Amino acid sequence: MLPTRPKVIVFDAYGTLFDVAAAVRRMAPQLDGKDRELAALWRQKQLEYTWLRSLRGDFADFEQVTAEALSWALASLSLEGGRLQAPLMALYRELDAYPDAASTLGTLKQSGFLTAILSNGKQSMLDAAVAKAGLGGLLDAVLSVDRLKIFKPHPSVYRMVGDHFQTQPGETAFVSGNFWDASAGAAFGFNAVWINRQKALPEPLPGQPKAVISELSDLVTPTPP
Repeated sequence: MLPTRPKVIVFDAYGTLFDVAAAVRRMAPQLDGKDRELAALWRQKQLEYTWLRSLRGDFADFEQVTAEALSWALASLSLEGGRLQAPLMALYRELDAYPDAASTLGTLKQSGFLTAILSNGKQSMLDAAVAKAGLGGLLDAVLSVDRLKIFKPHPSVYRMVGDHFQTQPGETAFVSGNFWDASAGAAFGFNAVWINRQKALPEPLPGQPKAVISELSDLVTPTPP
């Protein structure tokens, strides 16, 4: 269910194509029943640190931010960081893609769309996740904030899409599982689509998605007449 017929369809990576809870889920037996709490706290701090570093102007790449967020979350939950930090970070580089990611991207490519990732992720982390999930042949570009040294939702990040594909914002559909990201993309001028897997409430922010879906496969599901 696309709001328009775009030239390019751009996806956020973490929480959109890749399941950010997958690393913790794989190690759940070693987490003393705190796996869900750890996954939520790790993600919360990871996002907070990207935003704070952007505001402060002291950029560190996404791998460092992710490691620092994990270290804080493990300590906060009194989990043994010395034993858990390294294996969890290794698993984060090979996150599971959502089950419908490959099939959805494949259908979009067969329909003639250009497809890309636009992510806060470090380029090497993104490349590893894409390769592990077998998505490389289904993407025309994997765009990282590394060269800008600032994180989404700064507008300069969304501008990377037009610079790469020589397109205008209105020619892009931007798909994210994070409302703050979809909202910022919409404010930039993208035709934004929010994947609301958790049935969350939209935030009262400037820029509202033009479509809300429940899963990636909804993008290629015909709209009922």
